[in-house]
Amino acid sequence: MEEHGDVVVVGAGIAGLTAAALLAKAGLQVQLLEAHHQSGGCAGTFRRGPYTFDVGATQVAGLEPGGIHARIFHHLGVEAPLASPLDPGCVVDLGDGSPPVQLWRDPQRWQAERRAQFPGSERFWQLCAALHRANWAFAARDPVLPPRHPWDLAQLIGALGPANLVSGVLVGSTIADLLQLCGAAGDPRLRRFLDLQLKLYSQEPADRTAALYGATVLAMAQEPLGLFHLQGSMQSLASALERGLHQAGGQLLTRHRVTALHREPGPAGAGAPGWRVEGIGPGDRAFAVHGRDVVLALPPQSLPSLLGPAMPKRYRRRLNALNEPSGALVLYGAVARRDLPPQCPAHLQRAWDEPGSLFVSVSRDGDGRAPHGEATVIASVFTEAKPWFGLSPEAYASRKASVQAGMERGLRTMLQLPEHPWLHCETATPRGFERWTGRPFGYVGGQGQHPSRFGPFGLASRTPIPGLWICGDGIYPGEGTAGVSLSALMASRQVLAARGRALELA
Repeated sequence: MEEHGDVVVVGAGIAGLTAAALLAKAGLQVQLLEAHHQSGGCAGTFRRGPYTFDVGATQVAGLEPGGIHARIFHHLGVEAPLASPLDPGCVVDLGDGSPPVQLWRDPQRWQAERRAQFPGSERFWQLCAALHRANWAFAARDPVLPPRHPWDLAQLIGALGPANLVSGVLVGSTIADLLQLCGAAGDPRLRRFLDLQLKLYSQEPADRTAALYGATVLAMAQEPLGLFHLQGSMQSLASALERGLHQAGGQLLTRHRVTALHREPGPAGAGAPGWRVEGIGPGDRAFAVHGRDVVLALPPQSLPSLLGPAMPKRYRRRLNALNEPSGALVLYGAVARRDLPPQCPAHLQRAWDEPGSLFVSVSRDGDGRAPHGEATVIASVFTEAKPWFGLSPEAYASRKASVQAGMERGLRTMLQLPEHPWLHCETATPRGFERWTGRPFGYVGGQGQHPSRFGPFGLASRTPIPGLWICGDGIYPGEGTAGVSLSALMASRQVLAARGRALELA
């Protein structure tokens, strides 16, 4: 197969779907290539009998009015998936015998909760709220970070407001520094709570999470923002973006695994240089597609193998210097709903020693994930990814069984489950995620949001190779479906700006 188009997008996770749909809506001829049989990536879905499991992501931010998903769906002219706000957004058990911390959606209720849970910490929370307001106004103006071109710099300067210039003095600070500044560093429960929550979104604990990033993460569950539970499954988010892509005339090709990227002269008569994208399609048949631009919606660690010797040495060193993203251990289970606590929340977090702190998502009755009277239970733990590779079959099976046993013990304690509650139970490791997503070593996390790596100091969506762009969780502003969608918007605006065109969302 040999096809020519304007843009080739590689990877149909939420970032790739968003970039492809936006560029197609702008009138470009777009081909979106996905190695798996379905879109969604880490926000995809799989089935086991009557149960539907969200592969990785289990909650969505950005569906509120003015949120990034709401803006994108409005721009594409498609309906957003059905969703309900989470209240509480999460219930966090610190494992110390005290009542769990409930992240209420209502700001006043959340203020009362944190005052009761963490007395003397209100100055810290008020400072975080002020930083969040400045950050949110900045993000709403669609900045480009980090800038690598005069156009990028102009977008960044245009997005800055007076509050950002003031908060900029904290650009090198961490959330732990804010605790110290506000006199709240001596509360071990507060520090434990922050470490647990921040690790979910920034890949780092409080003493390694950039203050300007962490302040917004800590406000995500409250109005006017919020966390949302999708009806059906997380796949509904990908499906809505697919509708936007097809409606705009874009093309999604599944079971097309990209193996190489080559710079080449443009198609005959076109003049402009472009790209030849090669790979393996259905039936192990080789394919090649051509485009003036390539948008890579895969981890940046994929680039060296795709570019081979054409990879600029300096850029190769830059990518090699990136910190290693996290992998995940995920237990996918199903239980009778009667075995769960009354009014069991949809999302919980629990401090746990082995294999690590648990983040748990429980389906709601009637949400399409389990038959009536039953529930799916998904528990995830961050882990180092690379050590799971290279193990002998025996060592791998033993380690996987040990991990599952530890997670089951944690869930029985956390959810007050009986000894043998499982209607279904299986565990995935980074090796499984590598097969599912095609990501190197099954990485599920982006770059940790340390002060030296976040925002202005992160990896740019504009690469040093003309016509090659990156989006996804390795690019500003990081993880989650809202974060990767912002990165896709940023890359799409850059692609169009290089053609003398603009992309503005309402």
